[in-house]
Amino acid sequence: MSVDTQAQGNAPRTEERRRRGRRYATVAAVLAVVVAQVVSIVALIVAADNDHTTRVVQRAPQLGTSKAGSIDATAIYQRDAPGVVHVQSSGIPTDTPLGPQRETATGSGFVLDRRGDILTNAHVVAGARKVTARIGKGDSDIPADVVGTDVSRDLAVLRVDPSAVALHPLTLSSAPAQVGDPVAAIGNPFGFDRTITTGIVSALQRQISAPNGFAIDHAIQTDAAINPGNSGGPLINGAGQVIGVNSQIATGGNGDANVGIGFAIPIETARQELPTLESGGTVQHAFLGVATTTARRGGALVRSVDSGSPADRAGLRAGDVIVSVGGRQISDPDALVRAIDARKPGQSVALVYVRDHTRHTTQVQLATQPKQTAVAG
Repeated sequence: MSVDTQAQGNAPRTEERRRRGRRYATVAAVLAVVVAQVVSIVALIVAADNDHTTRVVQRAPQLGTSKAGSIDATAIYQRDAPGVVHVQSSGIPTDTPLGPQRETATGSGFVLDRRGDILTNAHVVAGARKVTARIGKGDSDIPADVVGTDVSRDLAVLRVDPSAVALHPLTLSSAPAQVGDPVAAIGNPFGFDRTITTGIVSALQRQISAPNGFAIDHAIQTDAAINPGNSGGPLINGAGQVIGVNSQIATGGNGDANVGIGFAIPIETARQELPTLESGGTVQHAFLGVATTTARRGGALVRSVDSGSPADRAGLRAGDVIVSVGGRQISDPDALVRAIDARKPGQSVALVYVRDHTRHTTQVQLATQPKQTAVAG
């Protein structure tokens, strides 16, 4: 009786073990198929590589760019805000209804290296008797020396004592910006420290005016909000790298606040000048000495010629149309600015112009750009 009872009790357990065994066998079979497929795929990839077949590799999103392509402002801010500088310039001469006064102005900048170099706009520190910098989350302003300036490109390098503050250098981009790229601006608009705004690259190859009246070429246009106090701060791409130095805004004549059109000096322009500015040297630019407008059939129509300038000495006069400089075709005034800017002071170039429907060629020895002018070129 006991034996029969034990057998009856063991029968369900035996059947359950059989069912479990069948399930384990099924799972093992499925895993075997999956492993076989993976091995086959790997073999195909290896074979494709051996046949030099091109493969597409999906890149991971950039630091500050989401999968959808919009900028991740939080990531950008956490990485770069510690390297943004609040610049205060004191003793700036200003004309007021009560007579000449000296005022204090604020702007922005960003840390270039651990030596204490800071890049900002020349107009932020122009005429200042004293310049101070507040870096990142710092609560105190520290003295900053103006090491070098280039008013023609609206750039200046400041230097602080590296032992006085923690320095967080920002990375300068080496990749060209594209229209539509998401960007962020970090600065101190209206004195509000370390403010971030976002937008896109709205356009490239814009031309803006430097404080001394000369043209700054290749400017980046953005709709990221830029206001007074943002000047000198960084324009940053989705990888957290600086692509430009925020410099100017267009206001439409209705005030001095942002209306969605701001301009940044491309970081490549600044990079070319940094060795000279950081060493305290003077950046020199080539000068032709003409004011031009767009010609009806292409070229740069000369409106006026500076007396005693290289253009004057070469015999150019109002009404001439410049069509080539150094073998480079000139399609409009912007192209003329770029052609002259690519040369060095003292360099001689062949210039082709049209006068009375006749082409003329002359050699022009370019001069050094003066400190102040109202002409373009």
